[in-house]
Amino acid sequence: MDIFSKRKRSEIMSHVSGSNTKPELIVRSTLHKMGYRFSLYRNDLPGKPDIILPKYKKIIFIHGCFWHGHKNCPRAKRPSTNSKFWEKKLDENITRDEQILKKLEKLGWGVLIIWTCEIKRIEALQKKLVNFIEEME
Repeated sequence: MDIFSKRKRSEIMSHVSGSNTKPELIVRSTLHKMGYRFSLYRNDLPGKPDIILPKYKKIIFIHGCFWHGHKNCPRAKRPSTNSKFWEKKLDENITRDEQILKKLEKLGWGVLIIWTCEIKRIEALQKKLVNFIEEME
């Protein structure tokens, strides 16, 4: 049982941003400080990627652990209430993400997913970004 009414829950969820989130801003700032230039949210690519590095033909998604089902992450624990709804919703998100990944790879793009739980360790994040961007296909 939700502690909020349907109207209040709807109001709360309407304030959840889909772009320019704090995790996205941290990753973008980190990339910029490292000297990489990128573009944002290209609508012509599957999944509307968060960050596009056209020079390297690389794409970065910043995924919330809960919403995108980060395996073995405590932040991805599914709610025990209204479980059928959440199972369906979150499983659909994961399936959609897998389909988008396949489409982008088929188009020749390299794809990296950064999980929100990974963003707090900036040095590890920088290393992960460099390894991904500079890796040769």
